[in-house]
Amino acid sequence: MDMEQEMNIEREEYVDWKGREVQPAKHHGTRGATFVCVVEVLENMVFLSIASNLVTYFHYSMHYPLGKSSNMLTNYMATSFLLTLLGAFISDTFLTRFCTMVLFGSIELTGLVTLTIQAHYKALQPPPGRRPSPPQAIMLYAGLYAMAAGVGGVKASLPAHGADQLDRSNKKLVSTFFNWYFFSLCMGGLSAVTILVWIQENRGWQWGFGISAGALCLALLVFAIGFPFYRHKIPSGSPLTRIFKVFLSTIRHWNTPAPVTNGHGLEGRSKRKFRQEFHFPFLFFCMFSTFLWWTHRFLDKATMDDGISRTQVEETRSFLRLLPIFASTIMMNCCLAQLQTFSVHQGMTMDQKLFGNFQIPPASLTAIPLIIMLVLVALYERLIIVMARKLLQKDFVYPPLQRIGLGLVLASMSMAVAAIVEIKRRAAAEESVTISIFWLGWQYFLLGMSDMFTLAGMMEFFYSEAPSTMRSVCTALSWCSTAMGYFLSSLLVWIANSVSGRFGSGEWLGGNDLNSSRLDLFYALLSVMNFVNFLNYLFWARWY
Repeated sequence: MDMEQEMNIEREEYVDWKGREVQPAKHHGTRGATFVCVVEVLENMVFLSIASNLVTYFHYSMHYPLGKSSNMLTNYMATSFLLTLLGAFISDTFLTRFCTMVLFGSIELTGLVTLTIQAHYKALQPPPGRRPSPPQAIMLYAGLYAMAAGVGGVKASLPAHGADQLDRSNKKLVSTFFNWYFFSLCMGGLSAVTILVWIQENRGWQWGFGISAGALCLALLVFAIGFPFYRHKIPSGSPLTRIFKVFLSTIRHWNTPAPVTNGHGLEGRSKRKFRQEFHFPFLFFCMFSTFLWWTHRFLDKATMDDGISRTQVEETRSFLRLLPIFASTIMMNCCLAQLQTFSVHQGMTMDQKLFGNFQIPPASLTAIPLIIMLVLVALYERLIIVMARKLLQKDFVYPPLQRIGLGLVLASMSMAVAAIVEIKRRAAAEESVTISIFWLGWQYFLLGMSDMFTLAGMMEFFYSEAPSTMRSVCTALSWCSTAMGYFLSSLLVWIANSVSGRFGSGEWLGGNDLNSSRLDLFYALLSVMNFVNFLNYLFWARWY
């Protein structure tokens, strides 16, 4: 299929808001994508203002223990990102991405209003020193997970909807959109961890939740204003159902000789890659590579059923090839979870003074990497890319796989630095000295850089490589990786406490006193695991 035929097929997949054929001059281009970026500023401001400081609300307002508060936050974050798969499934199968965004944005708003009411009325909160009563806990969890459901749908549909406004064949333009989308994400995050976190700490959570609800209402309004200018992707049925049918048909014809193909597809490429990488020293990788090769080879048998087309087989292959890259990014997001949990607890034990009596909330340290990322994205788009195009005399796009790899290296470095800083903080605490909270800035900076390269690279990679019928689902893999990272963080905390409590001198992270814990050893463990994960990623990136 040549480029012109592919573009004609893509145009047929889109309609305007009345279901008519799109007019490129009105419904296509950067105007609709700009609305999406503005909405992302407000949406992420709401999300990150809650996520970055919610552990203090659980601990000080709802009186949950320190470990319980950390796990409640990581479970909430993980659920939010995991539910992007549900939102993506709905937007690819039943509703347009515009409708999915409005629906789930309204659900998120309902959760925010619920939490605002609970934070406003003291009767709905537990008295000092006591856990929430069952009705109070039910109200907390209802508001919290209504927000999680809403966040999942919004984050699944919004970036894909913005990229849908552009020609997918124009890789430079698509890459630019995801860079500016990430810039908008950081801009919203910076507003969250400076203005809204300060309001939460100094004016109360009822104001923090209330202002967030107002900002989300404004985001939905701005998104609705752009309605006449968007082009809308027509839902094409369940991609996951089609993948399941391909696997079922393959199993049914497992012992039947595969039909002769014309060489297109992935079998030859996968087999060649497997042979090149078989010398790789880790047996697990070789075994999984073998599994993928055999899967690619036998999927052709699915076409023996009349209801299975070669397009569906290729769609399944494309999805399978993305999974190793997706799995390789989970460990990095496990490190990212520490910024909302243990790093905040560290900041509470450190000197928070900035100028005179002004104190910086620990959660506001996230502003350091966000400011750096805002500057870097602008420099990348306005200086580095322009210079590269002039030097190379052609369009230059930094490959997303290389950006992801750089992010994974920085994640390992950040945890090594975090371990060193924690050693210094504990040593100072033993001498009754309190060091400045800005020592944490190094781990925030490195992890923020890691997130910039990895997340932006993942969104661009998964959207660009996905079949047209699965772009929401594949883009949601970026957020699903974050969910898996937060779940993994909770699991690793439990494992570390269990092993150290049974075989060591005590649980590393079991008590409420951070000075008696061994957070430095936990950070060192994460650094080693992330380095091993980077080697894993190199294998799969070369295989791809």
